[in-house]
Amino acid sequence: MAEVTLSGLSKAYGVTQALRDVSLTIPDGAFVVLLGPTGAGKTTTLRLIAGLDRPDSGDVRIDGVSVLRDTPAQRDIAMVFQQYSLYPHMTVRDNLAFPLRSPMIAMPEDQIATRVAEVARVLRIPHKLDNKATALSGGEMQRVSIGRALVRNPRIYLMDEPLSSLDAKLRAELRIELTRIHAELGATFLYVTHDQIEAMTMASHVGVLDEGRLVQFGTPREIYEEPISTYVASRLGQPRITLLPAEAFGALAPPPPGAAQIGLRPEHILQGEGAPATVHRLEHLGDQTRLHLSLGTHQIVTLADAHTALAPGDSLAIRPHNPLWFDAQGNRLTAPQP
Repeated sequence: MAEVTLSGLSKAYGVTQALRDVSLTIPDGAFVVLLGPTGAGKTTTLRLIAGLDRPDSGDVRIDGVSVLRDTPAQRDIAMVFQQYSLYPHMTVRDNLAFPLRSPMIAMPEDQIATRVAEVARVLRIPHKLDNKATALSGGEMQRVSIGRALVRNPRIYLMDEPLSSLDAKLRAELRIELTRIHAELGATFLYVTHDQIEAMTMASHVGVLDEGRLVQFGTPREIYEEPISTYVASRLGQPRITLLPAEAFGALAPPPPGAAQIGLRPEHILQGEGAPATVHRLEHLGDQTRLHLSLGTHQIVTLADAHTALAPGDSLAIRPHNPLWFDAQGNRLTAPQP
């Protein structure tokens, strides 16, 4: 495995600036997730690391050595894409073995058989090795697609939203599987997604991108609890953070100097005391209930017990507890630096 360092990386496609002066270290053995909406620069970052594109400025270093002059093959990187990169006429065994039979690797057949068996065990699909790829379910096909990267044992795995085309149940299953595979291999993963659940549940580190800039990097817990801006705060957390004018609660939560907005996650809202809010709607989610409240003209979303007796129209007293404060530009007050 390897440490990957990006230094001042920038890339434009015509008049579109896709990446702006991004500096980032992906620690050896880490599971780093780049999070952001479409157009934030996630896939561009992967392509520059893989060598599929060249940066306009900056450097990419793997184990301390610049790879800008290296071809994609020389960089020893494996990519997993959103769509299954499988040969439909081949069996699972041959799909997994295909990268190892390439002229660049040309591994002996006995070693290929051993490596394919190892990866099939990790993916929990040894019973599918003789099936044609077209006979697999969507989740199994994506496992094989991931396996085509795993067999190579590269220095870093780059994953471009590999779960986004699967249904919710399969995404949940493969999130667990990818986390297990990462722990078992001790590999270095760089995974891009717009799905904050994937970032929260899988990552050891999260990098939040905004219009080509890396605006914050840290553990999922750090990003969630100490966001540097309303943009970052809105990227993580379910239900999404509630942002209100700073004076929304009056004397119950006097804003600090310079505050323009108050940010409230569910744990920042104490129930049973404070200002009266009206229950507007309830969402019963099994293990919890999501409450939609009205505080005057302001809408607030928080959580309640799964068996709450509250009903639409009921009044519920609430007040903030250790909320987040932001200035008029959306920057966190007293927030840590990115």
